Amino acid sequence: MLPAVRHSRTVLPPARRRNFASRPIVNPAAMCKELRTRVLRLGPPARNGPCAGDTLHGWREILDCTVTALQEGRVVAVPTDTVYGLACLAQNPKAIERVYSIKGRNGQKPLAICVGEVEEIYKFCKVTVPDPLLRELLPGPVTLVMERSAELNPDLNPFTPLVGVRIPGHAFMRKLAQQCGGPLALTSANVSSRASTIAVEEFRDLWPSLGLVVDGGPVGEVMSPECRLGSTVIDLSSPGRYGVIRPGCALTATVEILEKKYRLSLETAGQ
Repeated sequence: MLPAVRHSRTVLPPARRRNFASRPIVNPAAMCKELRTRVLRLGPPARNGPCAGDTLHGWREILDCTVTALQEGRVVAVPTDTVYGLACLAQNPKAIERVYSIKGRNGQKPLAICVGEVEEIYKFCKVTVPDPLLRELLPGPVTLVMERSAELNPDLNPFTPLVGVRIPGHAFMRKLAQQCGGPLALTSANVSSRASTIAVEEFRDLWPSLGLVVDGGPVGEVMSPECRLGSTVIDLSSPGRYGVIRPGCALTATVEILEKKYRLSLETAGQ
């Protein structure tokens, strides 16, 4: 709260009156608003599953504000089906730099991309697995790593020919990715080396660096000991094989699909 201003009858010299008058008048309310990061709260349901018409209507303003912030090159915090994430436009090099700066992230650690539909994966990745496999795992708590295509921003993970792609099983995130018209870069909403977050208050120290915070309430299976593990990261860059980059929260179910249904073999060292 700004301190009260006490008015005085002191008369300023002419020169000081001119300097004082030339200064812009600052609206205290506007100043306070600029100093605060906007936190927009999603109404229920903000959890997994398809986005019903009534729910989408209720989210319209939040979606529009989030898309605007992203298009302005800002980094926003968003709920996913696993943990809270930081997102920016994957095709914007300056926004990518901001993500690394905000997290204090090692520049050699890659960022995943997030898209809204399975069809978009083919634009940014070279897919070597059957389409039904993609649709069985996505949307869901899985990141699939494949060879990247030339369509993807060369400044995103320039040190590797691979990229991880996500379609979170979260209605808001899917609609946001669809509305942006391009891939989002996505990583966990925490300072690097700290625990992942499942509620917006847990990364409050990052708020001043963010363009917007979308509060979807607690995310993931909050009562599960695996609730902070993040998505299961699977390497599908070698035809007929898969590798486990990070076990994450859905490893058992994912491996069962890969091995029993699609007959992929686990890639081991030396293969």
